Amino acid sequence: MSALESACTIIKRLRDHGHIALLAGGCVRDRLLGRTPADYDVATDAPPPRICRIFRRTKQVGAQFGVVLVRIGGDELEVATFRTDGSYRDGRRPESVEFTTPQEDARRRDFTINGMFLDPLTDEVVDYVGGQQDLANRVVRCIGTPEARFAEDHLRMLRAVRFAARLGFAIEAETHAAIQRLAPRISAISAERIRMELELILTAATRADGWRLLRETELVNHLVAGVTWDEANGERCGRILAALPERVSDALAFAAIFVELDEPGVERACAALRCSTAVSRAASYLVRMGRSVQRGEVRELADVKFLLVSGHADEALALGRALASVDGCGSADVEALAQRAAGIAPEDYAPPPFVTGEDLIALKVAPGPRYREILDALYRAQLNDELTTRAAAEARMKQMVADGG
Repeated sequence: MSALESACTIIKRLRDHGHIALLAGGCVRDRLLGRTPADYDVATDAPPPRICRIFRRTKQVGAQFGVVLVRIGGDELEVATFRTDGSYRDGRRPESVEFTTPQEDARRRDFTINGMFLDPLTDEVVDYVGGQQDLANRVVRCIGTPEARFAEDHLRMLRAVRFAARLGFAIEAETHAAIQRLAPRISAISAERIRMELELILTAATRADGWRLLRETELVNHLVAGVTWDEANGERCGRILAALPERVSDALAFAAIFVELDEPGVERACAALRCSTAVSRAASYLVRMGRSVQRGEVRELADVKFLLVSGHADEALALGRALASVDGCGSADVEALAQRAAGIAPEDYAPPPFVTGEDLIALKVAPGPRYREILDALYRAQLNDELTTRAAAEARMKQMVADGG
């Protein structure tokens, strides 16, 4: 059973029990655009306790907001009771809700293109907010007064950018102007929520359009504590984003917009967005290596192997290509490195070292800076194919110890 079939099963059963039930929100928008929805949400006049009585397998994840998860077959769908929202004192969520009619439920939603309902059994669209017309005109428009919608939930400003970029729509003029006026308020939203929206914007194939809209709406310099972009840097980052491959990781997307920062700066920026340690380290590494790749600084065989074993070689090459393209310096060095890397067998990326710390200890070298320097030098020589046997490595090790390191 598909997710749509599961949604239809839920809708039929709710109707059999005397309730209104319709598809709601983004899945309606996507179906009308000819896209396959990521998921299906059902809206109904049945209150949560009633939903839980009608369906055997349920989970009340947001009963105070009228939201129940219903499991049908292998699918778990969100079933929400039509509602109106109380006051939004924290700029994110309503303090209370009241269950109401489909018309009122539609009017409390964010954008007209997300405020429609659909009867999947007849394909009849239920549109109280002009969403069909805005879909036809390819615009993202707030339902009601934009200032009111954004004052309720500041994150809606970022969502407007995300929808416009991903759908290739324009942001309607009054909605756009309201975002510009209220842009500083986005900093009141938790860093985690901002990061999640940024990831969705910057990892999409439309990331360059998303970045342009972030700059045009003046949101961009209120997103990351301690980080701002002037006109020139903002423009350059947009061009870098556009030059990246269609699919990118979170780390590569953040490396592209933080490329003007040094490595500690990248890690601080990622920390401000509450990125995971893995993403922060990867973004910082990619900024450093992307520059090195662009400049043709990865020359020694050992450095090529270190890049390959990092797990980020393809991304560093992609960023290096993007930087070379944007800066107009040509990508010959990048392509030469890519070709050289392709010729190295995976088993040669990080072979076991010929000599280890135990060998140094046997020569009475105590662990410390000198100990580490000798081991690192020997392993680099091994990776550079200067030392091809254990005997050769042992001989050089003994000479280094005798020479004082």
